[in-house]
Parts: sequence; structure tokens; C-alpha cells
Amino acid sequence: MKNLSNTALYIILLVNFNLLYGQVITNKQKVDDAFTEMDNQYALRFFDALNGKPIMNAKVVVGDYGEYYTDNEGRALFETEDLQDGELQINFTHPKYIESNFKVEVMAGTIFFNRFSVSPILPIGALRIVLDWDKRPGDLDAHFVKTGDYHISYRNKTVSSDGVARLDRDDMNGYGPETITANNISTNNEYIYYVHDYTNQTASGSKSLSNSKACVKVFGNGQLLFVFNVPEESRGTKWEVFRISNGQIFSSNIIE
Repeated sequence: MKNLSNTALYIILLVNFNLLYGQVITNKQKVDDAFTEMDNQYALRFFDALNGKPIMNAKVVVGDYGEYYTDNEGRALFETEDLQDGELQINFTHPKYIESNFKVEVMAGTIFFNRFSVSPILPIGALRIVLDWDKRPGDLDAHFVKTGDYHISYRNKTVSSDGVARLDRDDMNGYGPETITANNISTNNEYIYYVHDYTNQTASGSKSLSNSKACVKVFGNGQLLFVFNVPEESRGTKWEVFRISNGQIFSSNIIE
């Protein structure tokens, strides 16, 4: 092995420090949450489904542990030394947003996924579909198809054939939200909503979509109507989440 000069050693250490520092900054949210859980505090994060910004001053009731309020980062922090594995019931309320109830999975004393994008209050008759996921894959795309009519996605963000349907937010850097709003749902047509793993589009055998912790929430009629979680241990890049027929939502929940 060659001996390194002091200058060369300094450069190597500087590069490694910069790489590490950059990783810490990039993953600041994840690190903050990890340290929080080490101190027996847990973070639940809430975001606006239309713009992805943190929601402040929302009330969050966490199971039997109590009620908490979100800070300027959208975090509701709660503390316990005995977080039980299983499902933890979460209730979210804020005057400008639709009241929402979530079930959070706890495994080995750790919250499986702690991000929730919540819809602002909707007009009567409108439907809003919100996709959240983990940091990887970087780019998941939401698609909403009215059979025989329109196809909303990043390629065609707005149509107005029967009112307005639009892609409100396209996320290409992980986490989401990626959000679609339809102001009118016809009872005479069928609709399909699916998620495409654009990052791994050429890898048909990939499990990245299945391992993304992706979650789809459907808001309408002043409430959170449905929550769909991506099937685990499945190969494929397309997740058909649900269909709408005769005005009713039917789960598909298939990866292919």
C-alpha cells in the first residue's frame, strides 16, 4: 500500500465529510424522526395535498396517548415508553381541511410510515385522490382515466369535457404528494385510477413499487372515503388501485 501525503489524506477526509454532510442534509427529515423515536418521542407528519407544504396547528389525536398539535414542520410529536405493535388510530382535524382518520402500523416499536397528505375542504360532488410514498422510487405517477374520454396524468394535466379534472401536483423526487382532483364524477361512465413506477418503467420484474410504502387516499363528500395501501412483495411497475362504476368505488389493488 502506498503512503499518502498529508495533503492527499486531508482531501480524502474532506470529500468523505462532504459526502456524509450532504447525506445528512438530504435525509434530514428521516434523521430527525429517528432521533425522535430514540428519545421515546414519535413524529407524525401532515402535509397539504395540493401544494405539499406542512400543515400547522392541526389537532392530532393519537390512539389513547392523547391529543397533540402540529408544529411549523407539520409534525405532531407524542411521547411514550410503551408503543404497542399493531395498528394505531390517528384522528386529524383542522378548520381548512377534511377531517381524516388513519390507521398507522407499528412494528418493533417503530412507526412503519409517518407521512399523511390531507385534502383541503372540497366542493360538493368533487373527488380528490392523493398519493404518498417513501423516498424511493423517486418518481411515481398517478393516472386517472375516464373510459372513452380523458386520461389525466403528467402528460395531460387538465381536461374540461365534463367540468374540470386535473393533476394538481406532480412529484418527481419521492414522498409525494401527487394529487388529482375531479370536480364531477358521472354515474354513466367508468373510471380507473392507477399508479405507474416511472423510475423503474423498464424493469418489469421490479419490486420497487411494491416496497415503496405507497398509500392512496380518496377524499369526497366532506370526508376521507378510502385508504389503499400498495400490496407488498409483488413484482411490476403498474398498480391498479381502484375503479369507479355507477358512481361507486371498487378496490382493484393489483400490481402487474
